[in-house]
Amino acid sequence: MAEAIVKIDGSHGEGGGQILRTGLALSAILERPLEIFNIRAGRKDPGLKPQHLMSAKAAAAITNGRLEGAELNSQTMRFLPGRITNGRYCFDVASLKVSAGAAGLIFQTIIPVLSLADGPSEVSIAGGTHVPWSPPADYLEEIFLPVVIKMGVSINMTVHTYGFYPLGGGRINIAVKPCSKPLRPLNLTERGKFKSLKVTSAVANLSISIAERQRDRVIKRFQISRPTFMGAPKLQLQNDIKAVSSPGKGTFLFILTEFENIRAGFTGLGAIGKRAEAVADETVDEFLQYVNRKGTLDPYLADQMVLYMALAAGQSTISTTRITNHLLTNIWIIEQFLPMKFAVKGDIGEEGMVSVKGIAFCR
Repeated sequence: MAEAIVKIDGSHGEGGGQILRTGLALSAILERPLEIFNIRAGRKDPGLKPQHLMSAKAAAAITNGRLEGAELNSQTMRFLPGRITNGRYCFDVASLKVSAGAAGLIFQTIIPVLSLADGPSEVSIAGGTHVPWSPPADYLEEIFLPVVIKMGVSINMTVHTYGFYPLGGGRINIAVKPCSKPLRPLNLTERGKFKSLKVTSAVANLSISIAERQRDRVIKRFQISRPTFMGAPKLQLQNDIKAVSSPGKGTFLFILTEFENIRAGFTGLGAIGKRAEAVADETVDEFLQYVNRKGTLDPYLADQMVLYMALAAGQSTISTTRITNHLLTNIWIIEQFLPMKFAVKGDIGEEGMVSVKGIAFCR
């Protein structure tokens, strides 16, 4: 007998990207049909955007599945997955519409799926690599990957070309090997001692002086206000100024901090009319909000890890500096597919703990 279709209200909680990425991933992994309705309802521009539609098409491609109603701006879509198939894949957001649609959304959708294929896969994803409302490629490579690799995922990622708003055109290349056994549980409740701090400031097709101004502002901010654990009187700060390859213009700033047990990353993006100093201030503010609290995972990483915790073997527990609506929405989606209940301690906007006993999934 065919599995009953899982129906998901796309307007639940924060709605948007995480409902699609997690819903599509679990539908593919469990081979359960999925229907999402009210996709991004209530938004100024509701329905499927290029990165959402390409995520669905990617999920269908790697499972030999079928999509119904999957069109740009559609608010209802069905996904009927087949069996996960390893291989070589190329997904380009611009093939649907010229845009800077987030490559990170497609990445997050397909990685847990291909990790459970029967053999290795190579994937190229083209789109926006450093765009608003999506984890940039640096974050995925430096923050996300070390944690899922610790759990047992075998993956390598490189950034070939950077893609900024509004042109996009970036490209990331990924190599994934299948997991031979269930993922290990994730238990991260303490950061451990502070180890290092690195700032990367970059420009594409703009004066390198902009990257230098971003970097200099970060250093000035740290001289004014710096958590005591970083040491005094002189902070050992690594910094990297670079020009990156991109079809368009753009700037970004990435602050990477490493502790004994975890890394955290914070990104600022340039925009027309936005001063380099403003990019730096936004990034430092986010960094300071993290380090001045006691949680282990930054809020974006906590949101991304709950799917892997649900699939892992045994009890997983994480602490985070901020419980977010995105996190709670992602947990809600998982509970629609799997017979489990996450335990969440903490209010939205505050520090918190998340724990769950995983299903020890293994294909």
